[in-house]
Amino acid sequence: MIKHIVMWNVRGDDATSRAQNIALLKTEFESLRSRIPGLLHLEVGIDDSRIDYACDVVLVTEFESRQALADYAQHPEHLRVRRALGDLRSARHQVDYEIQPEAGRVRADHEPHRGDDNHVQTL
Repeated sequence: MIKHIVMWNVRGDDATSRAQNIALLKTEFESLRSRIPGLLHLEVGIDDSRIDYACDVVLVTEFESRQALADYAQHPEHLRVRRALGDLRSARHQVDYEIQPEAGRVRADHEPHRGDDNHVQTL
C-alpha cells in the first residue's frame, strides 16, 4: 500500500475568505470517497494549532498500489477537484511512501494489550 500525504497553505485576503477556501478544499477532496478505484482511505484534517509554521490542511490517503496512486492523479474526478480548487493554495507539500497493510497503527502506552502476541508495534 502507498500512503499519500499532501499539506497545503490556503490563500485568502482575510480570515473569513481563508476559512471559506479551507472548507471548499475539504469538501471537494471528501467528495472523492468511493469514486476512485484503489483509493482505500481518505481523510482531510484542518489545522487548529495556529502556529506560524503549520500548514492549513492535510490530506491523508492510502492507495492499494503505486499504480493506483498514479491512476488517481489522472482520474477525471481528481482532475475535477483540481479545477474546482484552482489556485487557492499558496504552498503545497507532499510525501508518498510504502506501508505494510497492518502497519501504521501505534498502540499508545495507555492502551491495554489485547493478548495478540503477534502484534508488532510500528514507530
